[in-house]
Amino acid sequence: MDKWLIDAYDAAMFDLDGVIYRGPEAVPGAAEAVAALRDRGLGIGFVTNNAARTPADVARQLDHLGIPCAPSDVAVSSQALARLMRRQLPRGASILVAGPPALCDEMRRAGFRLVIRHDLRPEAVVQGYHPELPWSLVDEACLALADGAAWYATNADPTRPTERGDVPGAGSQVAILKACFPEREPVIAGKPCTPLLDDMKTQLGSRRPILVGDRIDTDVTGAVRAGIDSMLVLTGAHGKADLVAAPLGQRPTFLGWDVRGLVQPPRRATSADATGSTWTCGQARARAAFDLVAQVEGPLTTWREQLDALWALASLCWHWADRRAVIDAEAALAQLTLVP
Repeated sequence: MDKWLIDAYDAAMFDLDGVIYRGPEAVPGAAEAVAALRDRGLGIGFVTNNAARTPADVARQLDHLGIPCAPSDVAVSSQALARLMRRQLPRGASILVAGPPALCDEMRRAGFRLVIRHDLRPEAVVQGYHPELPWSLVDEACLALADGAAWYATNADPTRPTERGDVPGAGSQVAILKACFPEREPVIAGKPCTPLLDDMKTQLGSRRPILVGDRIDTDVTGAVRAGIDSMLVLTGAHGKADLVAAPLGQRPTFLGWDVRGLVQPPRRATSADATGSTWTCGQARARAAFDLVAQVEGPLTTWREQLDALWALASLCWHWADRRAVIDAEAALAQLTLVP
């Protein structure tokens, strides 16, 4: 059995917001964990849906946080979107970008011609998170879509984590146009779609990477779609209730408190009986009686013990959800007070 979780993989891919940093602050333990992986010769890549920043911007921030990084170690959704669009649109096509300057620059490097008015007949509208999105640009994008322009977006994250808490993300800006075109969907490059992850896997030359993320709907789901294992960490957007409620196709392979989980023994849950009514992880046990109310048992003093209990509880809930039975986990989750 592997000593560390990472022993089964040749590379680690990290989401950034909520995993490596929150706003300008590093997540505790992130720098040490990445350094330990590099010492073992692991390939390291950083993937972010945030289109407001360039790989060089990200690399500078990581360097400042004590994580040595080159721009080539970073893949951003704007790059993946530009590659996708080059395959689908004519060279030199005109586009209207309702996004930040970094996204505009990426589109220019890809050979597209940028316009800012719908009456110039853009062939596509491109969206990416813009921290100061002008409403006039939203209007022009809406009118261009009404005229038949194609629709692209870097990502659809509804929120983004900051040191002050979650705030609206790119998905909220996409939803503005979606309100006018409920029957349409943009083509998306970022997680949970696979182009961004596929690009980083190729960039690393990896055959078996693992993705570390804080969101089930983007990071974990993207990993599942890309055929990549994942570890969910609890330092960002999603917590214990989101984990136990994760549907089939949106469940992480592993659970860690933070990125240091990669350099710890893997947490594994097993069914303790033929019916799947009891699951164990470490010394923790989660079980459901005939009333389908879950209980967690075992030592629950430390966060490690509570994570074991949470993983057993999640496995119990998933087992029964796949059999169309809903486990009431509210009381069990309330016992896990150290787990966010």
